[in-house]
Amino acid sequence: MLSFGAVILCSSLLTLHAGGVYTPNLILVFATFYGGISQTFVGMWEMFLGTLFTTYGCFNFSYGAIYLPQIGIVAAYSVNGVPTEEFHHAIGIYLGVWCLITILFTLGALRTTLPNVCTLMAAVGTFGCLSANAFTGNPHLATAGGALGITAAFGAFYCAMSTLWTPQTTLSFIRLPPLIIGPSNV
Repeated sequence: MLSFGAVILCSSLLTLHAGGVYTPNLILVFATFYGGISQTFVGMWEMFLGTLFTTYGCFNFSYGAIYLPQIGIVAAYSVNGVPTEEFHHAIGIYLGVWCLITILFTLGALRTTLPNVCTLMAAVGTFGCLSANAFTGNPHLATAGGALGITAAFGAFYCAMSTLWTPQTTLSFIRLPPLIIGPSNV
C-alpha cells in the first residue's frame, strides 16, 4: 500500500503541477522502480491477499512505460515532438480501463475495512476524472483527479500504517486514529 500511495501521490502532484513542474517524466522512477517492482513482488509473495498488488504493480510498470522514450509510446502519437489529440484520447482509454479495474477491486473490497474501500473509491474518482480530462481537456477534471489522487494516496498510507503501527509494535505516542477495527487484507 505504501508503494501504491507513493506512486499515486507523485502522479497527482505532477498532475497539479506542484512546484511548477509540467513535465511528468519523474513518475517513471516511482512507477517502475518503487510501485512496479515492489507491488509485483508483494503480489507474488502474498498470493493469499488476492491480485490487487500484482495488478497495480503491472499498472505501475505500464504507466511508467508510457514516459520511457525507448518504448516510444509518446513518440508514436506525436507530430514534430508534440503529442497529438490521439495521444490524449489513448491515455483517456488507458485510464478509463484502469478506472473499471479499480471499480471491480472496490466492489471486492466492500467486506474489508472502511479505509481500504475509501482509498479505492478515491482511486476510482482519480482515474475517472483523469480519463475524462484526457478526452475533454477540461482542466477542472485534471484538478479534481489530482486532488482525489492525493486523497487516495493518504488513504493508502493510512491502510499501510494501520497494519504496522499497532499497540504491540510501536511506542505509545505513535498511533493512528481507529477508524475501523481489524487489520487490512487488501
